[in-house]
Amino acid sequence: MTDPADDDLEPEPTDDTTEDAADDTPVDAGETLFYESGGSWWVVLIGPVLVGVVLGMEISGPGQVHWLVLGIFFVVLTGFSLLQVYAARQHTSVHLTERTLRQGTKTMNLDDIAKIYPENNATEHKDWESAPALGELSGVPRRRKGIGVKLESGKVAQAWARDGDRFRSELTQAWQAVKMGL
Repeated sequence: MTDPADDDLEPEPTDDTTEDAADDTPVDAGETLFYESGGSWWVVLIGPVLVGVVLGMEISGPGQVHWLVLGIFFVVLTGFSLLQVYAARQHTSVHLTERTLRQGTKTMNLDDIAKIYPENNATEHKDWESAPALGELSGVPRRRKGIGVKLESGKVAQAWARDGDRFRSELTQAWQAVKMGL
């Protein structure tokens, strides 16, 4: 049983809190429209599988089993692949919602985009194709396709994803909806 006097001790929440005033991302980013993880966890299995194959060969063949060496290789291969996949998932993931775009660890509001450039199907190079990538990376990651965007600040940059065509379509539709106030 609770004491009714205890209810008066907690302050009532107000709608005008300024806790996260520095964070400019909306509270409700909306539905996820496009997502790419950036890296796949199956890559971590390569080291243990290779060590298992070598262990099987050593057990079935003549001579001794090199437990220490295989253990070291297991730890090194698994550790490096874990590190690589974790970094890829952090820095090359893409998450597009109805109001925000996250490229790696950087999130921006879609209303910060002034223009989305059309795809370049011509042979000549467009200026946006040499622009820096959105996010913390200096360039578009390997095996990703860049989509040219002009930001409200006047800066030209590239949004990027593996499935560039679908990402361009989803990004354009979400951006247009934000600009129309939907």
